[in-house]
Amino acid sequence: LVCEALSAESTRPRCVQMGDGVMLFLRGVNLNPGADPEDMVSIRLWIEPGRIVSVRQRRLMSVDDLRTLLAQGRGPVDEGDFMVLLTERLVARMVDVINDVDDAVDAIQAEVLESGSLRLRSELTRLRHEIIALRRYLAPQRDALARLTQLRPAWLQEGQQMQLREEADRVTRFVEDLDAARERAAVTQEELGNRLSEQLNTRMYVLSLVAAVFLPLGFLTGLFGINVGGMPLAEDPWGFWEVSGLLATITAIQVLLFRWRGWF
Repeated sequence: LVCEALSAESTRPRCVQMGDGVMLFLRGVNLNPGADPEDMVSIRLWIEPGRIVSVRQRRLMSVDDLRTLLAQGRGPVDEGDFMVLLTERLVARMVDVINDVDDAVDAIQAEVLESGSLRLRSELTRLRHEIIALRRYLAPQRDALARLTQLRPAWLQEGQQMQLREEADRVTRFVEDLDAARERAAVTQEELGNRLSEQLNTRMYVLSLVAAVFLPLGFLTGLFGINVGGMPLAEDPWGFWEVSGLLATITAIQVLLFRWRGWF
């Protein structure tokens, strides 16, 4: 079961105790060149007294840090120390990504409120997808770390448990920050939608007023345009100007009426 879990194609953060060992799956932000940070890299761990087995499919900077420390003789000295150092580095690399998302949402929100620009809709949608992707793994990772401190395996000392508890608390704050950013992004997107609706309603209102002004004019011009005998002013040399004056008078009366009703 452990081998199948460690080699699974797709995993999510979790913590399961089996006998003296613990199977722990964590995620780290993807800082590889050309990759999206929210496409988080999975590291799968089997930890038992005296042995740690780690599996990953892509490069993870936090693992490279531990490899460098071990090569320098300053690496972890036991299983608990390994977990503390690995978790600290995984969480530390999340800080900049979470802050960037939060700053981006703040910047878009400020620009929408100040200028009312509608060109930010695609950027806001991208940010919401990024937040959802990050939270998808950070929320269970918080639970996995909390579960690890509750299990209290024999290889984890009291001080190491406290440090892991602090890292779990930091991940909890990240999740809360993402929730807040997601809510702000949703509110901002709703504001953009409302402004777009207001602009559309304003334009439709203007078109309705123009149609209302020209409706009686169109009726009269259509009536005078029929090719039958007996039309008034047909033989009058001033008939065109008299009809034009009538139409101008009707238009002026309509405009005054609309202003009096407060429609303009």
